Amino acid sequence: MASQLGAVLQGARKSLKLTQAQLGNRLGLSQRRVSELERAPGTLSVDQLLAMCAQLGLQLNVQVRESPLQNPDSPSQEW
Repeated sequence: MASQLGAVLQGARKSLKLTQAQLGNRLGLSQRRVSELERAPGTLSVDQLLAMCAQLGLQLNVQVRESPLQNPDSPSQEW
């Protein structure tokens, strides 16, 4: 799932014709950090994710899954 997020962020950035450096400037991050976040989005903080979504015109939705987890005490297999 995290790799999909990275691809979505990168695709949105490219569709706006922004370089990593340009997006980084808007977010107060280095080009290198933007690259890292696109490659390994699991390292994103919630604040960084929300800021990136705002800059890229993306909407983040959080909602309850249709089928609840079998055992809430067991480790999650996938977000």
